[in-house]
Amino acid sequence: MSVYIHSVGMTKFGNSENNSLKDLMLAACREALDQANGLKIDAVYVGNFMGGSLANQEILGAIVANDLGLGYIPTAKLEGACASGGIAFRQGVLGILSGEYENVLVVGAEKMKHASTAEVTQVINSAMDQTTNEKYAGLTFPGFFGVTANRYFYETGASKAHLAMIALKNRENALNNPLAQFQKPTTIEEILNARIITDPLGLFDCSPITDGAAAVVLSSKPSDIKILASAQASGPTMMQDATDLLSLSAIRLSGRQAYEKAGIGPQDIDVVEIHDCFSMTEMIAIEELGFFPKLEGWLAIEQGKTRVNGEKPVNTSGGLLSRGHPIGATGIAQIYQLVHQLRGNAPNQLEKLPRLALAQNLGGTGAYSVVHILERV
Repeated sequence: MSVYIHSVGMTKFGNSENNSLKDLMLAACREALDQANGLKIDAVYVGNFMGGSLANQEILGAIVANDLGLGYIPTAKLEGACASGGIAFRQGVLGILSGEYENVLVVGAEKMKHASTAEVTQVINSAMDQTTNEKYAGLTFPGFFGVTANRYFYETGASKAHLAMIALKNRENALNNPLAQFQKPTTIEEILNARIITDPLGLFDCSPITDGAAAVVLSSKPSDIKILASAQASGPTMMQDATDLLSLSAIRLSGRQAYEKAGIGPQDIDVVEIHDCFSMTEMIAIEELGFFPKLEGWLAIEQGKTRVNGEKPVNTSGGLLSRGHPIGATGIAQIYQLVHQLRGNAPNQLEKLPRLALAQNLGGTGAYSVVHILERV
């Protein structure tokens, strides 16, 4: 049995102060359902991380089924920190592969902008192990990837300028994406001189607080987009457990599993959406997924190989850094962009119509990674 994508939907990312978490979910779902040619939905999976904490709202799956009139079908909310959307998508795929369902609606959503930065940060930090000495030492997500960046600089010829190149590329891509959070042009100088969050990461190196939702309808019935592979892996939950600070094992393992399932290699992928929660994360991910040799990602960035017109276009949507990062929605937003790339109508559409696309969604400091490979058929 195979699984196909029939339709996708997505809200604009950014500040949706007049919309609730429920409003955002339903808007994305309605868009996807309107394009699904009347497929009867058998189950709903929701990717969400902080609905209970920030929006005081749980039972999200049941709310979607009820308010959309889908009947008394099975529903569930999946949580895997920033990989919540990708994990929900994977569960939808597995539900169809098992033979239990024919058609599944998957939606990822988050409502974050109404809360203070301190509140959001506190909730985000729950995606780190709270019982360890690292927590009491004050380690944060920017701190983790700041340490990683400094170590990468030490091991290679890379510098803060290479991180700025990633941030600039993703901002330039977002300018052409009407659903992206950041629509204001910037320069390499502005990025390099921006306020430091954690050395060497500045403001533009860190993904923003965002509201938004994205949805997809999966089916066993054939369409023009086939899911070639779905893979998931876990990794160390503490920095002190990492055998290599410059490796995120969950990304490497989930990527390897996905390639094996699809019967292809990284060289076959035409377009990529990567989880760039920080500019440094994109640097590591392009190496872990085998697009470039280990410790040489910075050279690929310098040579423009990950730009829209490069040999391995990465984050043509603008990525988390500039499209925005409503945590539960991110994994589905990656799928949204890749579906449009494969269909030839995406923001920053590749000149040559791509056939194979890869989405990689990360949770925590490498605690989860989900990889999906899509094919235009």
